[in-house]
Amino acid sequence: MYLIVGLGNPGERYELTYHNIGFIIVDAICKYWCFQAFSKKNNYLITSGTINGSKVLLLKPYSFMNNSGISVVKILNFYKISLDNVIVIHDDADLQLERVKIKQGGSSAGHNGLKSIDSFIGNNYWRLRFGIGRPEDKRGLADYVLSKITDTDSITQLVERITKNIHLMLNKENTAFINQIIQCS
Repeated sequence: MYLIVGLGNPGERYELTYHNIGFIIVDAICKYWCFQAFSKKNNYLITSGTINGSKVLLLKPYSFMNNSGISVVKILNFYKISLDNVIVIHDDADLQLERVKIKQGGSSAGHNGLKSIDSFIGNNYWRLRFGIGRPEDKRGLADYVLSKITDTDSITQLVERITKNIHLMLNKENTAFINQIIQCS
């Protein structure tokens, strides 16, 4: 069994913001792979389905970013999922806009959602880092990540490529996954 976690903040105010790219991608995976509708639990939204024959849970911690680890550890413990089968999808301001990288383990690089998860389960899980870049104007980083996405067409296309090819990442075919993502860039 696999767990794919999309990081974001709950509420309409945060929909379609750079910081919610994890929620956006997990929603797209849910729709594309015909998962059940998300059900709301105490502090998270969850659904299950299959991707190319593999059982997968999709999780959206429905607390603010700083508390994401609470729901992640709860699901990991309940379903006895190995950290090697966990993928956390999140925004990354240190990557150029629309650049995607994957890695296992490492530091949180200041991302509060990852810091929270690390504090509960350690850091040896997979990350899909979605580059959002840094503000080109004088806004601070916090204002930028909580602003609405401006170039929705190209981001939508990248989200679609990630969604269609996520099965490669589940199978640890990481080079093939990245090649499919950048092939059409």
